[in-house]
Amino acid sequence: MDLLTHLGIEGVRMIVGLIAVIALVSVNALFLIWMERKVSAHMQLRPGPMEVGWHGAIQTIADAVKLMGKELITPEEVDRPIYYLAPIVVFLPVLLTFLVIPFSQTMIIKDMNVGIVLILAFSTLTVLAILMAGWASNNKYSVFGAIRSVAQNIAYEIPLLVTVMSIILMVGSFKLTDIVTAQGRYWFILVQPLAFILYIICATAETNRTPFDLPEAESELVAGFHTEYSGMRFALFFLAEYTNMFIVSAVAAVLFLGGWRGPILPGVVWFLIKVYALIFLIMWFRWTFPRVRFDQLVTFAWKILIPLSFVNLLLTALALKIF
Repeated sequence: MDLLTHLGIEGVRMIVGLIAVIALVSVNALFLIWMERKVSAHMQLRPGPMEVGWHGAIQTIADAVKLMGKELITPEEVDRPIYYLAPIVVFLPVLLTFLVIPFSQTMIIKDMNVGIVLILAFSTLTVLAILMAGWASNNKYSVFGAIRSVAQNIAYEIPLLVTVMSIILMVGSFKLTDIVTAQGRYWFILVQPLAFILYIICATAETNRTPFDLPEAESELVAGFHTEYSGMRFALFFLAEYTNMFIVSAVAAVLFLGGWRGPILPGVVWFLIKVYALIFLIMWFRWTFPRVRFDQLVTFAWKILIPLSFVNLLLTALALKIF
């Protein structure tokens, strides 16, 4: 009876958590789109959205309502089951990832002992969804975008994983709360600056952000893997991209910036400050650096980032062994 009661409480907690996550993902995506518009505008010496709401704050909501009212157009020659499934596959892992992200010492839905592994595992499903979308669209631009995405994610996932392993080696745990607790005296960015730089570069590439946005390069591939998607199907890809930005920034905050740790303010406030600061950094990249060529992108990963990540892992292991 106690077991059934426990399972019931856990089930209710998971359901409430998922509802909260869906609300957070929706509000966060709307805010990030508005934030990106304002960041790009001020970097280009213009005001950006100003008319709808205070400084255009409601503009994104108006755009979302318009997008939900658009017709869902399905081309005749698409592979319909896979075409319909791809937007769902790209969005569901995003929701599940939030289950293990620690916003504070108490604000975490499920504190799993393999939390970081779960996040990295779900992140690989995004590539599968992009490949499904590109292949099922029966469009050469979509296929090119999907192939580029697969090659890019395979290349940049290796240094990302090796970089994360450097932190796990220091802590001796895959549990996200343990990693934050281990940064009680100092943040890991102070002893792992190279790992932090490598992580941010790889995270930018993994989320298909400029200068690594080759899978959806407008000047070459129209819109890449989601060229044939419209309405809410397109919105799910868009929503997943901005939510993935939040997730990679949240993981960076946990691994390198002490997570929720900070003076005076509540832990969740410190956590969100760190996450949105990193998101601003990623947006800054978009409006500063030009898009690289695809051969430069892959060469940079295989010849520079991967060797550097393994050197960093080796130095971390030697330092732990000696000191």
